Amino acid sequence: MAAKRIVKSSINWAQLAERVPEHQRSTYQAFKAKSDGYLRKVLAYPENPPTIDWSHYKAKVPVAGMVDDFQKQYSALKIPYPPDTVSSQIDALEKEIRADIEAFNKESNEDIAKYKKELDHLNSLLPYSEMTMEDFKDAHPDIALDPVNRPTFWPHDGTDDLENERRIGSDH
Repeated sequence: MAAKRIVKSSINWAQLAERVPEHQRSTYQAFKAKSDGYLRKVLAYPENPPTIDWSHYKAKVPVAGMVDDFQKQYSALKIPYPPDTVSSQIDALEKEIRADIEAFNKESNEDIAKYKKELDHLNSLLPYSEMTMEDFKDAHPDIALDPVNRPTFWPHDGTDDLENERRIGSDH
């Protein structure tokens, strides 16, 4: 099997650059420069090795049969291309990661729908500058002041609950 000639990078650098965070931009650019350097070095070499003019060497070398022997050995020489043993592992990992990405996208879309619903609810409310205390209590019953069921006192940070008042009163 002959090796396939690399003519350009198979990486979509523009798409990859969009995903690189700003604080890693210089590292990305150094990596891309190194990759481009390797590609230029590979492309600097010819696709096939230069042909040897065996007749020229036969005329110059005085030992009979030596050039023929070299020619026979050279034509028999086959340098094996390394077998691809990791592509299947990478493909399996890619499928696994794609499943994780799909699950993440599904969760994200559910969250987006939930947040859009909350945003629509907030947009349907009166502006806070126009609300009365009753409107606020209707809109946010969980955080609105409820002096009957949940009385609080200044500074309204939980140190004013009745149990705390009883402990302080019994200590003094």
